[in-house]
Amino acid sequence: MIEIDRIALIPSYEPDEKLINVVNNLQKENFKVIVVNDGSNEKYQKYFNKLNTKVISYKENKGKGYALKTGLKYIKKNYKDYIVVTMDSDGQHLSKDAIKLCNYAEKHPKQLVLGSRKRGKNTPLKSYLGNAITSIVYKFITKNHIYDTQTGLRAFTHNLIDYMLETKGDRFEYEMNVLLNTNKNNIKITEIPIQTIYIDGNSHTHFNPIKDSLKIYKEIFKFSLSSFASFLIDYSLYIIFTILSSNLIFSNILSRLISSYVNYNINKKIVFKSKNKSFVKYYLLVIVILMLNTLILWTLSHYINIYLAKIITELILFILSFIIQKTYIFKGSDNN
Repeated sequence: MIEIDRIALIPSYEPDEKLINVVNNLQKENFKVIVVNDGSNEKYQKYFNKLNTKVISYKENKGKGYALKTGLKYIKKNYKDYIVVTMDSDGQHLSKDAIKLCNYAEKHPKQLVLGSRKRGKNTPLKSYLGNAITSIVYKFITKNHIYDTQTGLRAFTHNLIDYMLETKGDRFEYEMNVLLNTNKNNIKITEIPIQTIYIDGNSHTHFNPIKDSLKIYKEIFKFSLSSFASFLIDYSLYIIFTILSSNLIFSNILSRLISSYVNYNINKKIVFKSKNKSFVKYYLLVIVILMLNTLILWTLSHYINIYLAKIITELILFILSFIIQKTYIFKGSDNN
């Protein structure tokens, strides 16, 4: 039987004594430990010097995603059969939970295993809200549910190493991108309950709620802005054409065809940054959406003002359009 190495990968930026305790506890459980010093200030070097394990360092802080991929490149180069468990350096993840995730990953070598923390009254407010909102956004984009999207405790075998390295993003958005792209790569995600530990109200986290959330959600923000710009074009033309022709269906179809061409180019080049030849697939979607759009609009126009009916119709079809474009049309994405 081939012996599988269990490797704990710990990205660390400006740590304290807790990093030393985390590493020591893991080594007692026979983990091979790799720490990535993500450009910490020189005064923090004393903590890395106390570690009796592999430490990879560079001078400039580049972000958690960059640090994780730096460690993964080292692992891929130096190990053959292995299970990687990524952990935070602040003591919020326990060795016993790392073992639990590795045991599951060993039996399910093509799955990504997440350590899922329970949210409760002791969860810091920004962590509670951040995780809850991210779970909703993830559900909206992928149609799948993950309870703890922000957990840093994750395990996977060497089967997923290339996927993890190819995923875009250098900072906190990297971990969200890993989850977002599992669908199109046929990777199953399993959540395993772990002990919930927040130290000092999670005050030592380097996660910036505003800046890093914008990076995590930027794809859906850009899609929303693109859709809104196209809606303004569509709605303006719709009003003009209905005034000129008094024909609701003709006005809706013509305005949609013009605005869809603008929307296609924005989504392909800016939102999803796709290199796929997606024009035909996009316009097949346009036809389907247009049929649904016209049907809903025509139905609503019998009950409410035709201009209000147009707005409600667009809102109904927004989510459907995003999911299809993200999952099927522009799936060859180069997003960071």
